[in-house]
Amino acid sequence: MNIYKATFLFSLILFLFSGCASHAPVLPQTPKKGEVNTGFTFSVENVIPVIWWRYGINKYTDIGYRLGIPLSGSGIDLNRILMKKEYSWDVLNTSYNFSPNASFDFTYYKFKGYKRKGQYSPFHIKWYAARAMIIPSGRYKERPDNDNQSIKIGLLFGRRFGQRWGVETGYFHDLKAGFDSNNDEYPHKYKNWPTQFSRGAGLSMQVFLYMGPKKDK
Repeated sequence: MNIYKATFLFSLILFLFSGCASHAPVLPQTPKKGEVNTGFTFSVENVIPVIWWRYGINKYTDIGYRLGIPLSGSGIDLNRILMKKEYSWDVLNTSYNFSPNASFDFTYYKFKGYKRKGQYSPFHIKWYAARAMIIPSGRYKERPDNDNQSIKIGLLFGRRFGQRWGVETGYFHDLKAGFDSNNDEYPHKYKNWPTQFSRGAGLSMQVFLYMGPKKDK
């Protein structure tokens, strides 16, 4: 398979499984006051790469901004470290995500370092998390009672493999919509597009490219 066929196949997979949702990127390191980190996210949710920045407010808190092209995938989020040990820490993340199914995320992360060649590295981190995802008013507006809100809950898992790369995958499900794609009360599709109740809207698969902290001149 040549590069053109591989690119076409990957793009087709992204289009078919894209849920028109969005999530904050993960920078698996503790913040430093005044430090700005940047990176890119390649995800099933957005198809087009998203650029992001994270600014360290203090050693426990940082704030993130991201910009999608076009605007889908843009958003803002806040991280707060709740507990920290030598090679592990817990973080609460709150996020607003701008997309066709705009949402609020509330995520509790547990980060932990792992050994490579017998020692810990700041660039080898794994994590898992529980997330509640609230879509206040999704793209589907046809319900007679105006119940357009979707609340999804689920788990995610991720790992950073080195200084530059990390991956994450997760799934978040709307219990009232169920797993039946033919659910007429809370349809998973409307006019061949995923609604806020769709199983696809709860799918998250992301690859992170970390560019590192901004260098002062």
